[in-house]
This record gives sequence, C-alpha cells and structure tokens, in this order.
Amino acid sequence: MASIAIGAPAARKTAAARERNEERMAWLLALPAIILIIVFVILPIVAVALLGFTNFELGMGKFRFVGFENYAELMSDRTFRKALWNTAFYTAIVAPVSIVLGLVVALLIEGERTARSFFRTVYFLPVASLIVAMATVWQYLFHPTIGPINSLLALVGIPGPNWLAASSTVLYSLSIIGVWQSVGFNMVLFLAGLTAIPRELYAAAEVDGARSAFDRFRLVTWPMLGPTTLFVTTISIINSVKVFETVQTLTQGGPNRASEVLLFSIYQEGFVYLRVGYASAMTVVFIAILMVLTFLQYNVLDRRVHYS
Repeated sequence: MASIAIGAPAARKTAAARERNEERMAWLLALPAIILIIVFVILPIVAVALLGFTNFELGMGKFRFVGFENYAELMSDRTFRKALWNTAFYTAIVAPVSIVLGLVVALLIEGERTARSFFRTVYFLPVASLIVAMATVWQYLFHPTIGPINSLLALVGIPGPNWLAASSTVLYSLSIIGVWQSVGFNMVLFLAGLTAIPRELYAAAEVDGARSAFDRFRLVTWPMLGPTTLFVTTISIINSVKVFETVQTLTQGGPNRASEVLLFSIYQEGFVYLRVGYASAMTVVFIAILMVLTFLQYNVLDRRVHYS
C-alpha cells in the first residue's frame, strides 16, 4: 500500500511533464503559421488602420495625422455611399441565388449515377476560370446587337437592353456573372455535406412514412445540412461583398458609377488617385462590414442550426 501511495505522485509528475512536452511541441508546430498570420494578416491590418488616420499620399514625402477627417469625409462622399449601395444590391442578388442553385445542382448530381464526375467538373469550371480570360466571352454574350442573350429575347418579341452599358441593367448583368462564378463552388461544398449524411437516416425516414423525395429532403437532408449551409452562406456573402474582378474588367465602375463597388472604390482611391490615407479608411470600413456580417451570420444562423 505504501509503495502505491509513493508511486501515485510520481505518476502524476510524469503525466504532467508529458503534457508540458506535448504543449511545447504543439506551440512549436503552430509557430510558423502564427508568424505568417502576424506578418501577412495582423501587421498589414494594423498598418492600414493607422494610415486611415493620416493624409498619406503615394509620392508625397510627408504626411500628417488628421484624426477622423477621412471617416468624416466618407460619410459625405456620394461615391462611397453609391459603392456601398451597389455592393449591398449585388450581394443581395448573388449570395441567395448562388446558394439555392448550388444546393439544387448538388442534389441533382448526388442523384446521378452514370455521369456524376462529368457534371461535377462542368459546374466547377467557372470557379477555376479567370474572369479576365472570360471577359471577352461575357462581353459577346451581353452585346446589345450580336449577343446571343438579346437574340433570344428578340425571338419572343422582347427588345434586349445594352446590358453592360446601361445604368439600369449593369448590376443585374454583373450579378448574373457572379452567380455563374459562385454556383460551382457552393455545389462542391453542398456535395461534401450530402456525402457525410448517413444513408441509414434515409432508410429510417422511409420506414417512418417519408415516401417522397421532398419528405426525405425536408426531414433528413435539410436538417443534416445545417452546418454546411451556415458555412456556404458565410462564404457566399463574403465573396459577394469582395466583388472586384468583374467590375474592373468589364465596366470600370460605369456607366455613371452605376456599377462601382467598395473594392473598386478602394482601388481607385489608393492606386489611381494615390490617396492612400483615404483608401485605408475605406478599407477599415470594409473590414468592419465583413466582421459584422460574419458575426451576425454565426450568431443568428448558428442558433437556428442548433435549434433545428
């Protein structure tokens, strides 16, 4: 009994030493990633936040601290408010449509038995395609006179608009391209979620009376896809808010700033007008919007996922 009593503290010390060694090893393994995050994420964000309080311009040797003047100017900047509205409008179209279509395509491919790999590849191609390379194709599709879209509309007697050059249609045109880009990525995420659902649940649901495909989707598929849907929603909204390539390549923010979005405005201020301090303030606002959206999604949608 005495030997057991003496051995117990020694065993605890050995376990504590082993735990400390494992903790040190974990920190050593994580150290390269921590350094990269600090150097390439944390420090740039801090630098941008500090520059947002200055009047720094590229090429100017001196700059001074201006406090919240840049942010006050943002509040009265019609271009910034227009870009903010255009970004919200674009996101309100692209995010929900791409999520719904991605889920529908994933369900269709999941039910396919013979050509599943082919359809997965075809729908994922837009994700791997460079919008700069596809700009010529989209310009042709949306061309007001020779474009296939307007030609199809003419067959049913509808006059086609000048999609990319009219203020009333340019955001809708960019939204179509955004949905085209996003559906394939959302499809892959939903396919991963569908694959993780145990097949036994469908058999149990059928025994309980879920005979139709809609009943099985409502009772099994949709509840089990809750975490995947939360992730897809977050990624889709963030990617929509970050739209830049299509605007820069196809419209340059026109016509009459009808397609100017937040990232394009930041690019214009920082790299065209060289107002780095003002562009930094816009970037801080942009990052704050992303953080708020992410926080709301994970607090609102995550509660629904858990409650369901």
